[in-house]
Amino acid sequence: MTTLKVPEMHCNNCVSRITKALTAADLKFEVSLENKTVTIDGCDNCVAKAISELDDLGFSAERQ
Repeated sequence: MTTLKVPEMHCNNCVSRITKALTAADLKFEVSLENKTVTIDGCDNCVAKAISELDDLGFSAERQ
């Protein structure tokens, strides 16, 4: 499991957009608005894919 910090995640709409994009990318993940994190369950390629998807949505993501 890899946790990504997503500081621009501010509301439930952000969570919905992230959830929709990562689900469409066929990734296993958990989103925490409270902690402003996305936890990816998968290999480095899955993490890279998640970071790319988040970037496409306008969110920066960095490994914790």
